[in-house]
Parts: sequence; structure tokens; C-alpha cells
Amino acid sequence: MPEVHMSAQLRTELGKGAARRERRAGLVPAVLYGHGTEPRHLSLPGHDVLLALRTANVLIRLDGLKGGSELALPKAVQRNPIKGTVEHVDLILVRRGEKVTVDVPVTVSGEVAPDGLLDQQLVQVSVEAEATHIPPAIEVDVDGMAVGTSVTAGDLTLPRGVTLAEEPDVLVLHVIPAPTAAQIEAELGEVAVEEPAAEAVPAAPEAAPEAAAPPPGE
Repeated sequence: MPEVHMSAQLRTELGKGAARRERRAGLVPAVLYGHGTEPRHLSLPGHDVLLALRTANVLIRLDGLKGGSELALPKAVQRNPIKGTVEHVDLILVRRGEKVTVDVPVTVSGEVAPDGLLDQQLVQVSVEAEATHIPPAIEVDVDGMAVGTSVTAGDLTLPRGVTLAEEPDVLVLHVIPAPTAAQIEAELGEVAVEEPAAEAVPAAPEAAPEAAAPPPGE
């Protein structure tokens, strides 16, 4: 996996107020730890962080640090739940040749048999790999898979040097029978029956006829 170079600066101000000022300036607060070192509080360029995190398990080469550059992996990412912007990143130090345990996406290719429906239970799987050779994804070819076929974590084909860090009998995906047209219609009918009927709005009471005014002189 290629490295993404990113400039990093040590943060001298800590706390929520300082973090808010960092974000307003287009920076992302981060913490770098690992290998028995003291945690270091960093500022990273926000746009670069957002682009880098589009790749799962991206390797980040932190430039500009005292003592030289450092290689790190994102360990935890905090995002704004509304805007989706990155608010904080925890980074862990890694070295070439070092083994790390990471979650890798499981991707699917192909189409199952026409009478089947793919049910994917796991979208990522835990593996152990060399820090600089983490696979971007584990692909499963489901083309032509018949109903009743299942794939567990132990069935996955892993790249050389990558080992499974998951229970091998964990279900990754299986093929179930596709619903028939009659079943779909029946389910739609049940949903319609379960929907509460609209309450009738009572009609407004009719106004009593006004009494005719008595003729003048009465």
C-alpha cells in the first residue's frame, strides 16, 4: 500500500477550546502514540486528512516532526455526525516489517444464481498483516453461487503474508432463496393490513336555523 505524506505540527495548546480553534483554521487535532513512546498531540491539514481517510488502513507518513518523519496508521476517527468532517484522529506508530491487526473490507464480485439472494453478514474482516503490506480489501467471487452456499472467514482467500485474526467459522455471506412474486405480494398485503386506518373526522354539527325576526310592531 502506498504511503500518503502529510505535514504535521506539534500542538502546544490542549483542551476543547484549542481544538475548536484548530478546526476553524482548517486543521485536525490528532494524537500519535505507540512503541512505548509518550503520546504526541499533533495538528494535521484537514483537507489532506479527509482525502487520506478515503482509503481503508491508509499509511500516513508524518513529515516535519522533531527527529524525522514517522509512519502511522489511523486507529480511531471522530467525525462530525452532521457535516461528516473529521474532528479528531488517533494514530498508531508502525514500522516496516512490523505485524499489525486491522479490519479489512470484504468486497463481492459476480452474481449469484438467479433463484438466490446474497446475504452478506460481514462487510469487513480482521486480519494480521505487515504494516506496509495491508491488503486494500478481501474479494469474494460469488458468481453462480447456488442457494444454500455459504462462505465463512476461514474460506476467504487471503494474500500472501496475511493471516486471519477472526474466528474461522464466522459467517461472512450466504445465498438464501429469493422471494417469489407471490411472497412479495403477500408481504405487501400484510403491510397494508397492518397500517392503521385513518380516523374519520366527525362532521361539524349543522347550525340551528336562525329564528325569523318578528315583524315591526310585535
